[in-house]
Amino acid sequence: MKVLGIVCSPRLHGNTEILIQTSLAKAQEGGANIELVTLAGKTISPCDACYSCKQTGRCHIKDDMQDIYTKLLEADGVIFGTPVYYWSASAQAKALIDRTFVFREKRNLRGKAAGVVAVQTLRGAIGALTVFTNLFILQKMIMVGSAIGFGSEKGEVRHDKRGMAEAEALGKSIVEYLQSRKIPLSNE
Repeated sequence: MKVLGIVCSPRLHGNTEILIQTSLAKAQEGGANIELVTLAGKTISPCDACYSCKQTGRCHIKDDMQDIYTKLLEADGVIFGTPVYYWSASAQAKALIDRTFVFREKRNLRGKAAGVVAVQTLRGAIGALTVFTNLFILQKMIMVGSAIGFGSEKGEVRHDKRGMAEAEALGKSIVEYLQSRKIPLSNE
């Protein structure tokens, strides 16, 4: 069983990454093989609505999303993370979500377990979570949980006991869900 964490933050080693790593560590404890992908420094161009993916099954845009497509397809579960910007998800998160349109026709993400973490300073996480919930609905993914953390300075989220506990619970929940579906371990 493989769980992928995708950090949709423009900065490395920030609060969103800390929460995703916390979730992944708990998933690993439960027996999952884990992988972390950060979008910081990567080029994810916006969808240009050419619809060529409907005919070819592939996106014609050649950028860092090509590697992420492979990782999404290989994963049994995915935990996405975003900082809250203007009461919504980051631009990096939105670009990634829009580019998953390539999977819409064949529903390649159907049935994959999904979760999301959001980091806010005061409020706005519900808007960010809604963006990902819509992705899960459209792609027919199974949402198993979410976590909301508080902090703006790097590392500040570590002091948010509730947010850290929610991130751990998300990692545990995704593994429990996958095990309940009897997903074989990746090395079997």
